[in-house]
Amino acid sequence: MPSRTITIPLPTSRAAWLAAGLAVGLLAAALAPSLVPATAPSLTPGRTLAADPPGSAQEHTISVTGTGKVVISPDIADLRLGVSVTKSTVAEARSSSASIMTAVIDAIRKAGVAEADLKTSILSLYPAYDYPAGGGTPRLKGYTISNAVVATIRSIDTAGAVIDGAMGAGATTMDGITFRVADPARAEEQARQAAMAQAKSKAQTLASAAGVAIDGVASINESSSGSPYPIAYSSGAGAVAKDVATPVQAGTNEVTVTVSVVYLIR
Repeated sequence: MPSRTITIPLPTSRAAWLAAGLAVGLLAAALAPSLVPATAPSLTPGRTLAADPPGSAQEHTISVTGTGKVVISPDIADLRLGVSVTKSTVAEARSSSASIMTAVIDAIRKAGVAEADLKTSILSLYPAYDYPAGGGTPRLKGYTISNAVVATIRSIDTAGAVIDGAMGAGATTMDGITFRVADPARAEEQARQAAMAQAKSKAQTLASAAGVAIDGVASINESSSGSPYPIAYSSGAGAVAKDVATPVQAGTNEVTVTVSVVYLIR
């Protein structure tokens, strides 16, 4: 940077001092551009946009729920039957349980249940004790074997015959019977459509009352129910009379679908 020389007169008077001050101010103004760093921050105001960038505006929505229900008749029954035997030794308990359970399974098959629709659900062995009435040490009296199968009955009309045949063959336990639909997809689809129709109707009513219009869907969440329900029976071979067929009523099942829908509005 080229050097500059400034001669300041001696302060002999008030006017001289004023002149000197003016000269120093002019010099500072002349040197200011060269003393400012190249990276000095700009203090000028930033640009102001007339509108927000696309997608940054907050969306306006209406949130509603809708429920659809479809009543259907079950076409499948799941039945659990079993044998519980207590004997003094493990070998005796096993032999007796195996003999009775084989007869029970044969009776279930004769009633029309396919081999592929029979599945063992319980097979357990545990010691059995006698507990003195007045307290004291329990006494081992033998061993209990429990064996149970689940039979899938695809013709509900034969459910009573399956129960009677199994009990007649020696079954000692029956936990209950559950009814369901082999293919619930169609009923679920109908319930889903009904749920969405109800949700849309609610949203349109709200939008109309608010003076706005529906402009699309932001999100949809679904929950469904319609699991099979059990019907309990008393256990024990004596619970079924030999001269009376066991009545079985399947009733109906209800498939329910609930949706939560968020609609865009404008």
